[in-house]
Amino acid sequence: MAYVERLGARETPAQVHCREETRKMPLSMMQIGPDQGAFMALIAKLIGAKRYLEIGTFTGYSALSVALALPADGRCVCCDVSKEFTDKARVYWKEAGVESKIDLRLGPALETLDAMIAAKDAPFDYAFIDADKSNYDGYYERALKLLRPGGLIALDNMLWSGAVADPANTDKDTTALRALNAKIHADARVDMALAAIGDGVMLARKK
Repeated sequence: MAYVERLGARETPAQVHCREETRKMPLSMMQIGPDQGAFMALIAKLIGAKRYLEIGTFTGYSALSVALALPADGRCVCCDVSKEFTDKARVYWKEAGVESKIDLRLGPALETLDAMIAAKDAPFDYAFIDADKSNYDGYYERALKLLRPGGLIALDNMLWSGAVADPANTDKDTTALRALNAKIHADARVDMALAAIGDGVMLARKK
């Protein structure tokens, strides 16, 4: 893993600052790794993304990684409920010079997304879901509505440290993720692949 961390990503000083400071926090396991950040940034470039939707921002590493990959006129809309965590994120975004690309919206994400759908917000190219697991299905359905045809949704933690593969594990979060994996696998609206990156990233391309 140290090898992947050393050679799996090219980090800016702001990304290193964000990752190292977050690592000291009690909830540091919520942060994605640098290899996943690089993977997400590369996807953004490969699909020519200009509009990025993020559900669950924490201290801002994923948004920072993608914002750096977007063109100058690219925009990120980030949904989170925590002012405490996202205040830290703003520091790193400003340090990297991408704060003007990021529109942070605080509040319950389902409400934020419903308001965006009602307002017929311009379609997004790319979405990342990494928030409370029990609401993942709701986030997935709303992201699909907000995405353009050919756009991509990436969902984090879809292996859940292997718990989804253990039928004896029936806690609420595991059950929700297991059900969503099966739903996306059978969902004719998307092309899909479950990648063993980080804690498992499900990729769903809207047809």
